[in-house]
Amino acid sequence: MAEWQRTHTCGELRQTHIGQTVVLNGWVNSYRAYNDQIFVDLRDRYGLTQVVFEADHAELFAAAGDIRNEWVLSVRGKVRERLPGKHNPKLATGDVELVADQLHVLNRCPPPPFEVMSVPLETGLGDPELAGEDVRLQYRYLDLRRPTLHRTLNLRHRLNKVIRDYLDTQGFWEIETPLLGRSTPEGARDYLVPSRLWRDEKTGRPHWYALPQSPQLYKQLLMVGGYDKYFQIARCLRDEDLRADRQPEFTQLDLEMSFVEIDDVLAVIEGLLAEIFHKCIGQTISLPLPRLSYAEAMRKYGSDKPDLRIVGMEIIDISEWAGSTEFRVFKEVVAGGGKVRALNMKGAAQKFTRKQLDDLTPFVQQFGAKGAAWIKVETDKFVSPIEKFLPASTQQELRKHVEAENGDLLVIVADKEEVICQALGHLRTHYAEYAGLCDYSWGNFQAAWIVDFPSFIWDEEEKRWAANHHPFTAPRDEDLSLLESNPAKVRAKAYDLVINGYEAGGGSIRIHNPEVQSRMFAVLGMSPEQARQRFGFLLDALKYGAPPHGGIALGLDRLTMILSGTTNIRDAIAFPKNQKARDLMTGAPAAVDPKQLRELGL
Repeated sequence: MAEWQRTHTCGELRQTHIGQTVVLNGWVNSYRAYNDQIFVDLRDRYGLTQVVFEADHAELFAAAGDIRNEWVLSVRGKVRERLPGKHNPKLATGDVELVADQLHVLNRCPPPPFEVMSVPLETGLGDPELAGEDVRLQYRYLDLRRPTLHRTLNLRHRLNKVIRDYLDTQGFWEIETPLLGRSTPEGARDYLVPSRLWRDEKTGRPHWYALPQSPQLYKQLLMVGGYDKYFQIARCLRDEDLRADRQPEFTQLDLEMSFVEIDDVLAVIEGLLAEIFHKCIGQTISLPLPRLSYAEAMRKYGSDKPDLRIVGMEIIDISEWAGSTEFRVFKEVVAGGGKVRALNMKGAAQKFTRKQLDDLTPFVQQFGAKGAAWIKVETDKFVSPIEKFLPASTQQELRKHVEAENGDLLVIVADKEEVICQALGHLRTHYAEYAGLCDYSWGNFQAAWIVDFPSFIWDEEEKRWAANHHPFTAPRDEDLSLLESNPAKVRAKAYDLVINGYEAGGGSIRIHNPEVQSRMFAVLGMSPEQARQRFGFLLDALKYGAPPHGGIALGLDRLTMILSGTTNIRDAIAFPKNQKARDLMTGAPAAVDPKQLRELGL
């Protein structure tokens, strides 16, 4: 057995090993056969080593001729320096090669459904041109062999370790919370698990557990229990619509602290972020991070998760100017209480064709806007379909207001506040790279805090107020008097961490006063009986000396995605679901045996 166990990894051998007899284990990355030599590039997660089979070892040479890509081999041999001119500086092992004197085929491999690795040795370890994602997810165990996924999952491992080490130095304890709990419908849909042992006395149907959307209630109960600095790398599940940066099951850093205000929570996370960036990717971030109010972020960027890598292109309110023009559309919107706002794409006028300019209207219509007006700014005039409604003096006023210069492109939307934010916010991010107004290169990380979120949003379908974050978020003290009379004006002690246009985390100071919590439930349309049924244990706990407390959750899948430079969260997870929440490799979800259903009373 010892004959085939490795003495070194495939990324370990250097000139200092020349003359040593070693054993390597790994997968065949590629092979090249010649009359008197066969070269095999042997790969593991540590790197790649060139192995040479010589023709003067006839039996071994013949066996090597059968080798194919992705076979699993054990090779014994002597390390030698490569011939002059054959060194490969792109490989860490590129100065040496292994001359084989013994070969064990540990496992053969049929032709894989896609090329796992197809790059030549000269280019070093890189990824091949990728097959379709559905095929790769079906054979994820092959896809996982790619070096990019190795690097990303190694980054994720490092991220978890840095988090644990740092929070330990700050006095936090890592405590696990249950996976099987009570369904408390507020927010996304729960994943439900039927109980075999507990049934409804009248119907005989099973009672249900819910899988955690987050450990929110449990971590608050830990604060009541006196564990004033808690964290957990927690698995969470939400049955919600998916997108490129969202998964039905995900991992978050869950953190809670007692006797704190907002600044205390943010300071801990900023220190942790600095540690993560430094130790995981060798980057330095400037602290403290900037803070923007929700209202400011929406007004300037049309988004509560603005991408601050985009230079300029802030949304500018021109309602007063627009209301004084002779352009009927603008005048009617302003008279009806709406807004008119503009983006100034500096120097972008000549980058857009007429068709692209005309396509701006269908683009903003996706977000509820009726249309978009565009203006090309020249030295002495405007070029625009609406130019005839804008006399020279009116044009000059707009130039000053938006600081327009020759070559700029103005895009204007007139509508309701929320429609403008959606339309211009998406237009800003969609066209920034094309307009040359952003730097999306890896290493340009722009992080900020968004604070002072509205406590409530209006649910038009159910005709009631809903919690903007969750119903345990504390309102700002100065807004408590508005809780019942004007919920729309109540601001929350809530905060989101935004990095490069992604929400990387969010949290709040919690309600620790049972009276305020009951008032919050009432605004959300819950009767005292409903609140007691759903959250009675929490209301009881708040009565028993609950300290002021607050916390945050950081999405570790999304943070890994951001740090690694990918835009697909599935690249940051070993075994992800596809966009339809299906595991293509195992076939989950799948039907179960009828016997199992009968045991559950289903």
